[in-house]
Amino acid sequence: MKKIFCFIALFHSFSVTAQTGSEIILFDLRVTKNVVIISNVKNFTSHKGYDNQPFFHPKKSIIYFSSFNDSGRSDLKYYDFKNNKTKNLTTTNEREYSPTVTPGSKFISCIIQRDNGEQNLGQYPIKGGGAQVLIKDLIVGYHAWVSKNKLLLFVLGDSLHPNTLHYVDLRLKKDTVLAENIGRSLHQIPGTDLMSFVQRVSEKELLIKQFDPRTMKITTITATKPGQDHLTWLNSHKILMSDGVNLFVFDVIANTGWQLVTIEGDGSMLKGITRLAVNRKSSKLAVVVSE
Repeated sequence: MKKIFCFIALFHSFSVTAQTGSEIILFDLRVTKNVVIISNVKNFTSHKGYDNQPFFHPKKSIIYFSSFNDSGRSDLKYYDFKNNKTKNLTTTNEREYSPTVTPGSKFISCIIQRDNGEQNLGQYPIKGGGAQVLIKDLIVGYHAWVSKNKLLLFVLGDSLHPNTLHYVDLRLKKDTVLAENIGRSLHQIPGTDLMSFVQRVSEKELLIKQFDPRTMKITTITATKPGQDHLTWLNSHKILMSDGVNLFVFDVIANTGWQLVTIEGDGSMLKGITRLAVNRKSSKLAVVVSE
């Protein structure tokens, strides 16, 4: 029971989404050399309760996300923004979180929370079917694929141990701990083999770091917005973050600090921002906001 409680606390520590609910807002996105613009707002969830953790399919006009049903359990859903249709990927007695398209796009990996206290990293066939357990001996909160058989994992700590970053090779069954006191944002940097994560230095100071799987070296990119641990990449050198209300972009090459993002049209829905996701073409932005 302790594991279940800790896991729920992890997912809701950044906002009170379990009580007040959250929505996913979709924007058109335009990225130029010197400016990032969002426009054409659409609330595609518009659902009382929890809708969170959006993840874009790398090739299709689809967003996967986690959504609480009427009984308070989270299923995986997907929204086709080309045809404006939403469907369930899973309808189970378990709780699924953090849907992620696996390399090769044949599966959706996710966190599976079970009533018996187990918490697994598993995957569902993207065309439908039962779950396959990938990792069951670690309490995984968040994950990102490095390659076909390798992942970065946010492994949940406890009152005596911090959250840790693990680099896991599924084929070799090798688990390497890379860092402690990390945030929930794990990403492959677009167009590269590099990965990024956030590490907490103090309550307000967090650093965006880069991990090179080939050399196993970790370097610092820049500091986050104060107190924030979630980001997304627009391309290989532009990072998008929020301070909870506004959006900011950081250009790794220019290194001129966090610049405010331009909003065209109605931006009134941008409040209580907790999570961001961008599609591979950098033409769509999904923003999770608290109600």
